[in-house]
Amino acid sequence: MMNFEQTESQQMIANMVRDFAERHVRPHVMEWDESQIFPRELFKQMGQMGLMGILVPENYGGSGLGYFEYMTAIIEMSKVCGSVGLSMAAHNSLCTGHILYFGNEEQKQKWLPKLATGEWIGAWGLTEANTGSDAMRMQCVAKRDGDEWVLNGSKNWITHGISGEVAVVLARTGELLDSNGISAFVVERGTPGFRGGKKENKLGMRASETAELIFEDCRIPAANLLGKEGEGFKQAMKILEGGRISIASLSLGIAKGAYEASTKYAKERHQFGQPISNFQGISFKLADMATRIEAAELLTLQAADRKNKGLSVNKEGAFAKYYASEVAVWAATEAVQIFGGYGYTKDFPVEKFYRDSKLCTIGEGTSEIQKLVIARSILK
Repeated sequence: MMNFEQTESQQMIANMVRDFAERHVRPHVMEWDESQIFPRELFKQMGQMGLMGILVPENYGGSGLGYFEYMTAIIEMSKVCGSVGLSMAAHNSLCTGHILYFGNEEQKQKWLPKLATGEWIGAWGLTEANTGSDAMRMQCVAKRDGDEWVLNGSKNWITHGISGEVAVVLARTGELLDSNGISAFVVERGTPGFRGGKKENKLGMRASETAELIFEDCRIPAANLLGKEGEGFKQAMKILEGGRISIASLSLGIAKGAYEASTKYAKERHQFGQPISNFQGISFKLADMATRIEAAELLTLQAADRKNKGLSVNKEGAFAKYYASEVAVWAATEAVQIFGGYGYTKDFPVEKFYRDSKLCTIGEGTSEIQKLVIARSILK
């Protein structure tokens, strides 16, 4: 029995995040976007509010909440700024989530309190320059040497690759193409041989930092291995499964932001002596947007509900991520059209939704990979 009525805690979080975003994010959105500024201090503030460890139990300094609350927070933040929503999602579900799900007690005590409070920002490294969807061919390697592991290689497109104080890194510890030949490690910033590389100059999500991680004979203690040697790839797939709910929520926030801006504009903008919302061409666009956003939200709520119950979200997460991300791109495109010439300028918010939305169909598993997951699931 799925009940999607907003709970009191969801309403409280929605109001809190909305208020915070209006005061601390909206005034700076375009400045951060234009100059590609990653607002590090903002995330410390968010940490103090419990937004950097939403799913982390309270005994590790987190908020101890579930996936409905997590969804709500990302949606509300992303309505105002996709970049901040993306960074919040990547920090919570990838780096922090990986340590939470697969770390031992000692590792959780060591890293989760710093991450959950926003004192530290987390990065997560799977993708490389030549291995995106094809993660099994990764070239970043880790070799055991006594009580240490030695890492060599690089990771690309990593959120917080330069600013993150800690990274969970997937590296090859076995043979190429062996799904049991990849392990997960925690690497702290400041470790000799570990540095951030080139920062990407992006179409959208420009205030969310995306950069390389570079490892040159980087030695880390054997105690930094997450789970057992060879379990990294399977762990990463599990983390991405939950991460699909994050990206679906991010997509929903962008779509809703575009829709709300369009509705408001259509009521205020007059042509031929009346508001353009009176014209069927515009009102039908809004009707389509509302319908598809509702459908995307229901798919995402279904996945969040299953995740809360500890059930598999392999198919449901892919449904939500695939559909919501494509809806975000489509809704943002329609929003620009409704705004007309103004939609093409940076004085109105929809051109940024348009640019930010595209990443949702690419990051954390492309739309094509989601279709692959869905197809396998329905055909098996």
